[in-house]
Amino acid sequence: MSVAELTALLLFCTAMSFSPGPNTTLSTALAANLGLKRALRFCLAVPTGWTLLMLGSGLGLGALITGVPALRWAVTLLGVAYMLWLAFKLARAGQLTAIDPARLNVTFWQGVGLQFVNIKAWMLALTLSAGWVVNAAGQPAANPGERLAIICGVMMVFAFSSNFVYALVGSLLRQWLAQGARLLWFNRLLALVLVATALWMLTL
Repeated sequence: MSVAELTALLLFCTAMSFSPGPNTTLSTALAANLGLKRALRFCLAVPTGWTLLMLGSGLGLGALITGVPALRWAVTLLGVAYMLWLAFKLARAGQLTAIDPARLNVTFWQGVGLQFVNIKAWMLALTLSAGWVVNAAGQPAANPGERLAIICGVMMVFAFSSNFVYALVGSLLRQWLAQGARLLWFNRLLALVLVATALWMLTL
């Protein structure tokens, strides 16, 4: 991979990874409500699931999803339903001391699975597959396997870093949010972000 391609890849991954989305929103919410340690599990699940998604996309799963409209809609609707369910649970959490961990519990494997119903993640994986895995500066790549490995490594770093940064912000706000009804309105704001993201996914 040339320096120009790698630079473009890093800029693209930075913009996509650090822009708000379902993963970063959940990382922030989990850390703000349950602490950084509890959010770390999700921060590790995101790069794990995304790498599996990228490998699947690079090996042809992405073409299957985009080539079968019914399958693509099934993935989209599952993702939308899951995010709306999480938004509903999040919007009801108003006090740190009263939070039932099960209400905001997102297990490691749920975090991994979320990547497969996250249309933003699919669009990113498909773009990377088309732009960097099978193509090299506009020409068919001679080493797609090697390029796929590089992209997976780069994105693992970006996926963890972006979610950890958002979780860190959430944890730093934790004590401030504990006062009055601040946490309730913070959670409702993040729930609205999840709802807006879910609705945006329906337009893709």
